[in-house]
Amino acid sequence: MTRVTAYAAPSEAAPLERTTIERRDLGPRDILIDIAFAGICHSDIHTVRGDWGPQHYPLAPGHEIAGTVAAVGESVTTHAIGDRVGVGCLVDSCGECPACCRGEEQFCREGAVFTYGSTDRDGTITQGGYSQQVVVTEGFAVRIPDAIPLDRAAPLLCAGITTYSPLRRWGVGPGTRVAVVGMGGLGHMGVQLAHALGAEVTVLSQTLSKKDDGIRLGADHYYATADPATFKELRGSFDVILNTVSAVIDLRAYLGLLAVGGAMVCVGAPGEPLGLPIGSLIGGNKTLAGSNIGGIAQTQEMLDFCAEHGIAAEIEVIPASEINTAYERVLASDVRYRFVIDASTFA
Repeated sequence: MTRVTAYAAPSEAAPLERTTIERRDLGPRDILIDIAFAGICHSDIHTVRGDWGPQHYPLAPGHEIAGTVAAVGESVTTHAIGDRVGVGCLVDSCGECPACCRGEEQFCREGAVFTYGSTDRDGTITQGGYSQQVVVTEGFAVRIPDAIPLDRAAPLLCAGITTYSPLRRWGVGPGTRVAVVGMGGLGHMGVQLAHALGAEVTVLSQTLSKKDDGIRLGADHYYATADPATFKELRGSFDVILNTVSAVIDLRAYLGLLAVGGAMVCVGAPGEPLGLPIGSLIGGNKTLAGSNIGGIAQTQEMLDFCAEHGIAAEIEVIPASEINTAYERVLASDVRYRFVIDASTFA
């Protein structure tokens, strides 16, 4: 075991603090990554604060990891020392079940091993990217193209794939009318990706305060959902609605914005249940769906797509000492559009 510096939550009610965590010794198919940057995802906050269930503490979160390979196991074939790599939400799966065989390791029948807060194959609890180094099985690290700076690449490992996967699944492309609900960490990626895929993109945000950013990132239209006229004007307008917010919304009102046969896909996870207006679905052959992250192959596809189209996250880089302040700012929607921790400041 190797001990590395990290920031971890000692309990659900306590701020994160500087500590040390253990990384396993390098196995034959493992790689050791020197972490350069780690994004702060809203789900990090939900998890360490116990919003999604009890956790094992201390817990170091972080599943938006970008860095370089520092060492490789004797049987590694896919990565070499010095390679630019990323690690997202997954660090292992069985590799044999139907989901794994079709490249959807996140749905592993035996249980995917997530980057933090998950029970690893050896029975230990995984610790995430708010740390100096991480050891992962080679197949769960993806190549970061040279065209994407490491700091701006880190959020792509969660926010990028979380929005790319449903856009691909629901066939977004030229001639498709897409609405992105929320102009935050996920939403600003959804706008860029939908635009690059060729869709006509509309942002639906509470206010017009981020309109200039939305248009700059590829939106064709921008509306305030606080204005009741928006829901009248846009009724029946969209083929796909990508809902990126983690708050309770009026599903009936948003489903009314779908064209016949349209789909509303939710990627944000509210802390409270949403009522299901069945009549709003039946009335227009509409679909209300959820979407998780993508598998490893699709994550690599997303990174290559972003490199080809000049897409990256809009970020604010912070030192590790500002993590707790950043958490409060995320909860206050005071970031444009992703905090990224400079891992050199863990030392």
